[in-house]
Amino acid sequence: MSAALPLKPVRRGFGFTLVEVLVALMIMAVLSTMAWRGIDGIVRARDISQAQLDRSLRLNTVMAQWDQDLANLYDSAVVPHLSFDGSTLRLVRRSAEGVQLVAWSRQGTQWLRWAGPTVTRVNDLQQSWMRSQQLLGNEPGQLVLLDGVSDLQIQFFRDTGWSNPQSSGDVAPTGAEGATPVQREATLYGVRLVLAFGEQRLTRDVALALRQP
Repeated sequence: MSAALPLKPVRRGFGFTLVEVLVALMIMAVLSTMAWRGIDGIVRARDISQAQLDRSLRLNTVMAQWDQDLANLYDSAVVPHLSFDGSTLRLVRRSAEGVQLVAWSRQGTQWLRWAGPTVTRVNDLQQSWMRSQQLLGNEPGQLVLLDGVSDLQIQFFRDTGWSNPQSSGDVAPTGAEGATPVQREATLYGVRLVLAFGEQRLTRDVALALRQP
């Protein structure tokens, strides 16, 4: 009688089954999706922070120009040195070469600044004043300073406190005999600016040191 042969265990081949591969692919897909969402969130947060920083720097630059214009306010006794008609603030400022007419205006959601040429003659200043009342927004020297402005308000500080700039001010003579008096704010001490960007509001008060001719 012959002896039985010993049974050898069947060895399994190396590798993965189809089910294991599919499970691994599913896990990798889920991890990739989660990682992509995390990276996308980081990029969005970075872009928002950069946009806010750029807006803040731009706003600071604009406010510095606003302060500088008002700090160099000059009463020429020829045209109103400072006036606001509800949408445009016009002012006369002194520069090293003469005087200059500047207009800050809101058109839609944009806040623009137009600077006329520096002049030294009365007629040129009067022409610059007339031109500032016919601005269309695309003139040379007109710059878009801020966008997204939802509201803009300006108040003047007179002897009695803050008031509407369009209310009547003091009337002072132009200096020329027989000339028509020019409406001037002889008791104007400060300007308040209120800017709104949606629900955010910025208020800035500037004290005036008016220069006489």
